[in-house]
Amino acid sequence: MFEWIGLSPEALWWIVVASVAVFVLALIAAPLLVIRIPADYFSHSNRLAAGYLRKHSWFRWLWLVLKNVLGFGFLFLGALMLVLPGQGILTILVGFTLLDFPGKFRLQRWIVTRRGVLESINWVRKKAGREPLALVP
Repeated sequence: MFEWIGLSPEALWWIVVASVAVFVLALIAAPLLVIRIPADYFSHSNRLAAGYLRKHSWFRWLWLVLKNVLGFGFLFLGALMLVLPGQGILTILVGFTLLDFPGKFRLQRWIVTRRGVLESINWVRKKAGREPLALVP
């Protein structure tokens, strides 16, 4: 069936297994990450940098390079997964989350302010005993 791709059946099975693993990992990681967001994270007009990144400039640059390389890697793999078996859109979203680009915080805040998204995030936070996200008025 997938002869046009040029991969062996074993390789395709490994891709399917990796796809299922990424899907299960996303189901577990998404609520954990939502719970860890500070309640006032989106109440500021600009994103606040972590203290350890401000103290050590070499660590900040190393962190940015590694995070962006990993983000581009996820974007590339996600684009491949759009035509191969896998969670392409989810992988692309993870890649965009890791990348640093101008306007990223504003885009994140815009997405979170959508009614259904904010309700879902606050529902997960309520189940975990966390206070809801406070947004910029």
